[in-house]
Amino acid sequence: MAELLGMGVLVTRPEPQAGPLARRLADLGARVYRLPALELRAREDRAAQRASLGPLDRFHWIVFVSANAVRFGVTFLEERRDLKLAAVGPATAAALNHAGFRVALVPAAGYDSESLLGSPEFGHVEGQRILIVRGDGGRELLAEQLRARGAEVSYAEVYERRSARPVPGAVAAVEDEWGRGLIDVVTATSPELLRSLYEILSPAGRQLLARTALLAGGSRIAETARQIGLEGLIVVAASPDDEALVDALLTWRRHTNDP
Repeated sequence: MAELLGMGVLVTRPEPQAGPLARRLADLGARVYRLPALELRAREDRAAQRASLGPLDRFHWIVFVSANAVRFGVTFLEERRDLKLAAVGPATAAALNHAGFRVALVPAAGYDSESLLGSPEFGHVEGQRILIVRGDGGRELLAEQLRARGAEVSYAEVYERRSARPVPGAVAAVEDEWGRGLIDVVTATSPELLRSLYEILSPAGRQLLARTALLAGGSRIAETARQIGLEGLIVVAASPDDEALVDALLTWRRHTNDP
């Protein structure tokens, strides 16, 4: 069913993650526009980081905080299948499974650090060594709370986030369609992405963003939207996963079409 027929959606995920979401939305009838707001790239010092960690079996847990952490950091596991892996959410777990690894812990509910910290397995970690695999400059909450509970926490920061550098004319082309009323919803899947999107838009584009409905992949993104002055409606999905985003958008569309 073309349940999103006539709706224009701006997908801002980095490439290549934007593709599956864009195709899913198009299959549902949406007009899809793409403007990646972040660029992700592997850190050049990953080999040195891996060497500094020593034997991986000294860690009681290895935590992957996102599918991107899996994409750039799964090689750290060196094909070992005897390590205890934790994933912040189902998309991260699915990425590890796809790479051939079994995940020992995924939060029963929720898709963030708070949910993982609420798992019984992480309730008593005194004396344990935990490795967190993430991008540079991620949230500190997980490490801070684990350390407060007595764990020894190390990081493997395997990729870098940078504001996108769109090809010349790309931003102007999107803003032209936007200004003609063809974009109804903007997606945002992380606070960093939303801030980067705001930075790469022109002043006119920022005004358009401020009053356009935002499909946010979590409450922290919604908080960031208000902090940077966005005034439009915010539809908050259960997680930044593609299916959760689509489900939230469909639910909102059905509600807005109610008599």
